[in-house]
Amino acid sequence: MARANKSTTVDTVLERLQGRSIVMVGLMGAGKTTIGRRLAQRLGLPFADADKEIEIAAGKTVQEIFEDHGEAYFRSGEARVISRLLDGKQKVLATGGGAFMDPGTRAIIEQKAVSVWLSGDLALLMKRVRRKSHRPLLKTADPEAVMRELIETRYPTYALANHTIESRDVPHACIVDDVVSALAERQSK
Repeated sequence: MARANKSTTVDTVLERLQGRSIVMVGLMGAGKTTIGRRLAQRLGLPFADADKEIEIAAGKTVQEIFEDHGEAYFRSGEARVISRLLDGKQKVLATGGGAFMDPGTRAIIEQKAVSVWLSGDLALLMKRVRRKSHRPLLKTADPEAVMRELIETRYPTYALANHTIESRDVPHACIVDDVVSALAERQSK
């Protein structure tokens, strides 16, 4: 019985999306890639990570692009890659933390996809980002102060996403369930 309900819910989500992609937005450490990949699997959709696609296109890591060309150059390339990815087949797309902050990129996402903000509190995000050293914006003496500032400046914009899901320390499947439920309740545009 549970399997039929999950299948029905997936069918409902896909019907309500009307072919639109799902774009995961939020700060680093919120789980956009991890949850996005599992969500794609649940829905039977392909998954793409915008940062990985940018690295492939540039032939450099995100950190190298930041170091060699600066953030503005990176954001310009990011907008082009996200637009290209959303022009293709329906998918789940994880974006970098700053992507949704760009008004042009946000407009492209709004036009071509459904956005899901994975929100998290400072303690959770810091716990997660400390596990990896590849975060260009956190290459500073006080990464926690940077994250606090990012929360303050970015959360009001992230709140413009179509759906907000609280990222928390629970099994990934629980967060995916939350996203699927929100998408299933979505009213078609």
